[in-house]
Amino acid sequence: MARTATRPTVHRSEHTLTVTAPAEDLYALVADVRRWPAVFEPTVHVCHLAREGRTERFEIWAEVNGEVAHWRSHRVLDPRRLYVSFRQEHSRPPVTSMSGGWLFRRPAGGGTEIVLRHRFTVADDDPAAVARVEEALDRNSARELGALAALTGTGHAVDDLVFSFTDTIPLRGSGGALGAYTFVERAERWADLLPHVARVDLTEPEPGVQWLEMDTVTADGSTHTTRSARICRAPEWIAYKQQRTPRLLSGHSGEWTFAQTSDGPVATARHTVAIDPSGITEVLGPEATTSDARAYLRDALGRNSLATLRHAAEADQRV
Repeated sequence: MARTATRPTVHRSEHTLTVTAPAEDLYALVADVRRWPAVFEPTVHVCHLAREGRTERFEIWAEVNGEVAHWRSHRVLDPRRLYVSFRQEHSRPPVTSMSGGWLFRRPAGGGTEIVLRHRFTVADDDPAAVARVEEALDRNSARELGALAALTGTGHAVDDLVFSFTDTIPLRGSGGALGAYTFVERAERWADLLPHVARVDLTEPEPGVQWLEMDTVTADGSTHTTRSARICRAPEWIAYKQQRTPRLLSGHSGEWTFAQTSDGPVATARHTVAIDPSGITEVLGPEATTSDARAYLRDALGRNSLATLRHAAEADQRV
């Protein structure tokens, strides 16, 4: 007699947090995955694969239990119900399936209850694997709910605090896009080649995943330390997420891209930042505003990334 295969146990988790922010503002943050690396601490990078109507597919890299995990997700957005459903297309072992949803309720007493639900299965219903997944969900869900509460509870409009900008330069050197990519990828040499970099510690636990700790010298001569996770996809792009940010920021992510255009090869640096309003007057003075912080960050971050791009443009002479 043929044996009947047993279905894996579906495990469920639910994490909630009630905040004062409007449900629509919270939904908008969750719906826009392009902002996630700057908003949600675990998220390193998101790359869209397809978008049509209310559905989308994307690749996502995120920190899970101290490592960078990677998967593809499918989502359906429902702005009328303020609901976002998701499922992983290919989960990372020992997880065999993962799905869930974001829901934003309006309690009778006011505010918004954020609800984050997960459903998952693991290979062979291994209890140890279930415990590890539940631990990761508990930790990352709490961080994500906390990030939403913190960003929407500052008294400032989210769009004033979270913004993006880009700088692009042509690559005139004979190394072209590949030479520029190699210069940025080999960041362990930056302390010898870039005037704004004082120290670099680069490790690569697996191909294409890097951890970069760096001391950067600011325009006033002071030094701050950042630590970033980097995802490298030769020869087209390198994405990064700062795990340790300067005082003025609650989040900072970015991407270096290298492309061949009709006018020749170009390199682009893109930044997405989330300002920490509590640091504005401490860093910029008692009269400083969010507008001052935006201008300061645009100048400081843009200046450093442009310096890196200009050196990358001469990569054929330096690498």
